[in-house]
Amino acid sequence: MKIIIDAMGGDNAPDEIVRGALHARKELGVALTLVGQREPVLRCLAENGAAPGEGLELVEADEIVTMEDDPSTAVRRKRNSSMSVALRLLRDGAGDAVVSAGSTGALLSGATLVVKRVHGIRRAALAPVLPNRPGTGVVLIDCGANVECTPEYLLQFAFMGSFYAERFLNIPRPKVGLLNVGSEDTKGGELQKQTFALLHRAGEQGQIHFVGNTEADRLLTGEVDVLVADGFSGNILLKSTEGSVKFLMRELKGVMLRSMRTRLGALMLRGGIAGLRRRMDANEVGGTALLGISKPVIKAHGSSNAAAVAAAVRQAVRFAEADVVGEIGRNIELMRLPEETEATA
Repeated sequence: MKIIIDAMGGDNAPDEIVRGALHARKELGVALTLVGQREPVLRCLAENGAAPGEGLELVEADEIVTMEDDPSTAVRRKRNSSMSVALRLLRDGAGDAVVSAGSTGALLSGATLVVKRVHGIRRAALAPVLPNRPGTGVVLIDCGANVECTPEYLLQFAFMGSFYAERFLNIPRPKVGLLNVGSEDTKGGELQKQTFALLHRAGEQGQIHFVGNTEADRLLTGEVDVLVADGFSGNILLKSTEGSVKFLMRELKGVMLRSMRTRLGALMLRGGIAGLRRRMDANEVGGTALLGISKPVIKAHGSSNAAAVAAAVRQAVRFAEADVVGEIGRNIELMRLPEETEATA
C-alpha cells in the first residue's frame, strides 16, 4: 500500500504534514510519497530523523495551491503544484490514495478533472463521518461539494453513502435518511419530494435501506447511518453541528472550573471527559472522503496538525482496502433514473 501526500497543502504545511505522515508510516507500515518543495520537505524530514529512502519517496513540486487561488482552475493553472502532481501520480497508478489538507474546492475540482469520476457518477460528493450516539459513526453526504443538486445526484449520493457506511464503517444494511424539514412523506420542496420518490422506490426494491425523511436533530442519534442532503443544506447542518459542539465543550469547561467543588467533580470525571473530547475532536477523524472519484482521495482539515494528518492517512488506507470505489462502480446500474433503466432494458 502506498499513500501519496500533498506535503504543501493546509495551514501547517509542510511541518505538521510531514510529522503526521511519518507517524502514520511507523504505525501502519505503509509506503509514502511526499509531494512538495524539495528543501522545506527535506528539512522537515531531517528534523524528524528521516530521509527519502525505501518506502519513503519525495517527488518535487515547486508550486503551491493557496486558498486565494480560484478552485475551479487552480490545478490546471498550477500544473506543478503539490496538489496537481499528487493527483496525477494517483491517476497514473503510482499510489493507492491521495491525502491533501489543501483547498477543498481545488481538490474536488482537480480530482474530477485529473483522476476523473467513476463512470456513470454525475457528481462527486464530500462524505464526512460524524460521531453519533451508538459510536458507529454517521455519513453526511453531501456537505458542500454540490450546492445545486438534482434528484439524480441525491439518488447517487444515497447509494454511495450506503456503500461507504457498509464497507468502511462495517455497518450491515445501513439506514439511509433524506434530510428534510419534517419526517412526513410529503414534506419539502420539489427536490426533496422527487428524491424521496426515487429513494422510496430503491428501498422497496431492496437496493438500499431507506428509512424516509429525517430532520436535522436526528443526525447524531443513530436513527440513520447515512444522511443524504444537497451540498447547501448539508454544509449548513455540518457547520451548525460543529459550532454547537465547540460551544458546548467550552461551556462544559467553564462549568467544571467555576468553583472548588466543580473542580473536584471535574477531576473525578476526567477520564470520561477526555473520552468525550476525543470523540468530538476533528483531529481524531482525519478527513473527508471524496465519494464518486475513480480512486481514493481524502480531504484532510485545512488546519490539520500531525495527529490529524496521521488519522487521514489511516483513513486513506482503510478506504482503499475497503474497495468502496470498486463497489460504487460495480453497482452503477442501480443508480440510474427509472426512465434510463427502462430505456436500456
